[in-house]
Amino acid sequence: MSDSGIRALSVNQMIYMLSKAYISLLKGAIPFKEFPSVMLWGPPGVGKSQGVREVAYEIEKQTGKEVRITDVRLLLFNPVDLRGIPTANEDRTLAVWLKPQIFQMDDSEEVVNILFLDEITAAPTSVQASAYQITLDRTIGEHKLPENCIVIAAGNRVTDRSVSYNMPKALANRLCHFEIKEDTNAWHDWAVKKGIHPYVVGYIEYNSSSLIKSDGLEIAFPTPRSWEMVSNILNYVSDDITTVYPMIVGCIGEHTGNLFRLWAEVYDGLPDIKKIFHEGTGTVPQERELYIALKSKMVEYARECQDKELIDKSIDYSCQLPWSFRGKLLQDYYRIPEIRDIVKENSVFQTAVRDGLKC
Repeated sequence: MSDSGIRALSVNQMIYMLSKAYISLLKGAIPFKEFPSVMLWGPPGVGKSQGVREVAYEIEKQTGKEVRITDVRLLLFNPVDLRGIPTANEDRTLAVWLKPQIFQMDDSEEVVNILFLDEITAAPTSVQASAYQITLDRTIGEHKLPENCIVIAAGNRVTDRSVSYNMPKALANRLCHFEIKEDTNAWHDWAVKKGIHPYVVGYIEYNSSSLIKSDGLEIAFPTPRSWEMVSNILNYVSDDITTVYPMIVGCIGEHTGNLFRLWAEVYDGLPDIKKIFHEGTGTVPQERELYIALKSKMVEYARECQDKELIDKSIDYSCQLPWSFRGKLLQDYYRIPEIRDIVKENSVFQTAVRDGLKC
């Protein structure tokens, strides 16, 4: 339980709970309006927005319906923007309100809409007040949300030292609240699936306290969002840390950036990854940091090759290392959708599952 008196969940827990609830409503043909609108609280970059996209993915996967997310940043809105622009009717005797384009949703049975009111606490109180109708009555001025629309809001807490206003009690009472907490295990699960650069995945596993860290004074600081930015720099610009170091510091700050640069040097001492996959052999490291770095590189190589023979040989090599390494490697392999079926057929994996490996 958080200090605010609401339940604190990891991103994975939130995804599981909300997707299960919405899928139950869909299967029972129960209107979404019978379920309360949801408010996700948490520090900047903790994964609230990504979590909503994962909820949409789970709904699509388990129902076959197309899920469309309308992402509304209330910080950029005025109250009139939510209601629409007033104009005269045909005989110029009454005012009518034009619906904003962002609320033009497909109301067919094969579609599920998610109206995501992001950064709601950063919006001025007058704009938050205009969201009352959306969250409770599912209306916007004279316009109604379609029956197939889910409403989810998200924002930072006042204690996060971000741009944030206290939510009016009347609005708060219209929402079902969850606080999203930092969870390195949940982040690791997502990062492996997403293909986050191995330097980043390995470093956060080695030093989990660096996932989110801010003293409130730094302009650039580490969060799950900024680590994804670092990963994109390494994946799409260059993985030469020296070359892109100023950009990395610009995302996570000087102190964390320097520690991350030192971590990347560990990868120079790894055994030959290609030899591991093509021959099933290689030198066996002894230090913990080398175990972590090696696992992150093997996961990257397995994702890229997607070859059963090579992946089987890499698992054979892992049998030379401690069971803790092998178990974590198999779990990470299993997390990757593209190679999951290959891993499930491997005899070492099957034995590990029988012995209690959880995947």
